[in-house]
Amino acid sequence: MQLFDTLQDLGHEQVVLCSDKITGLRAIIAIHDTSLGPALGGTRFWNYASDEEALTDALRLSRGMTYKAAVSGVNLGGGKAVIIGDARTMKSEALFRAYGRMVDSLRGRYITAEDVNTSVRDMEWIRMETKYVTGVGGQGGSGDPSPVTALGVYSGMKACARFAWGTDSLNGKRIVVQGAGNVASHLVHSLTKEGAKVFVTDIFNEKAQELAAQTGATVIKPEEVFTTECDIFSPNALGAILNDETIPNLSCSIVCGGANNQLKEERKHGTMLKERGIVYGPDYVVNSGGLMNVASEVEGYDRDKVMRQAQGVFDITMNILVTARDRNILPVEASNAIAEERIHKVRHVHGGYNGSPTIRGV
Repeated sequence: MQLFDTLQDLGHEQVVLCSDKITGLRAIIAIHDTSLGPALGGTRFWNYASDEEALTDALRLSRGMTYKAAVSGVNLGGGKAVIIGDARTMKSEALFRAYGRMVDSLRGRYITAEDVNTSVRDMEWIRMETKYVTGVGGQGGSGDPSPVTALGVYSGMKACARFAWGTDSLNGKRIVVQGAGNVASHLVHSLTKEGAKVFVTDIFNEKAQELAAQTGATVIKPEEVFTTECDIFSPNALGAILNDETIPNLSCSIVCGGANNQLKEERKHGTMLKERGIVYGPDYVVNSGGLMNVASEVEGYDRDKVMRQAQGVFDITMNILVTARDRNILPVEASNAIAEERIHKVRHVHGGYNGSPTIRGV
């Protein structure tokens, strides 16, 4: 990887490498764009195969957060962080407090939150060292953002259904849900409650079995996720799962889920979906409910307002799908264009973000 060429190509402002030998902390904080405000994005704890893989993930995820904030109308920039290691064995108060010190050193240019393999408790440890963290419990905090993320995915999925079939009803639809984590679990509950026939899988089979027992969903094997006949495929695990090998196996009419960076290559694999007649709900659009949730803490948390915003993902998604159809472009190109237009206009007003935000309730 030619590091600075990559940063310039993706448009990143800053990348910070964090290391603490005593606690075992090895982390990367990527700040993509602060034209709309301070960069907000979760901290992911993952056992990456290499440092380069971790950096690539942080860069892609932080760029996605910029676009997510822009297209959803949130006044925040895009950032993301990854902690490298096995979350099952490495988590500790000391590690997260050391990481919190790193976040605090950025003086508000980056605000963190939960992500894959991090929890409310972890955020509370980080809060011991910095005020630049959201998604914590207690007064002024929003807690776990996954219910709001799931509501946004559910709303985006219904918009895709309306666009594809003329009705947003999911009753009787066969829906394959990849992943049985927090977001997927809330999503499956909503889908089965509406009457959808849901098939769920996870690399940790016990999680899928537990979710199926709660909801009446059917468990399938992870290797069956792309070949099971369905109306909607919903990726809710890790990214890059829509690629040369997987797309030809899909039998669905819609792809819509909460995972980030689902398209391994945006243009190439977005085109493959379009050529197969598959409606794609851009991931950073439909999963933006979680960002709306934690962003609300910056202004003063209002649960009712956040839930209304998450339901509004329906209208945002519909606008993108209609724009893509009318302009004969990909949905991801339409969402990118809408996001970039907003970023460009606001950047003209005040440039990048350098100050420290006030997080109410802190």
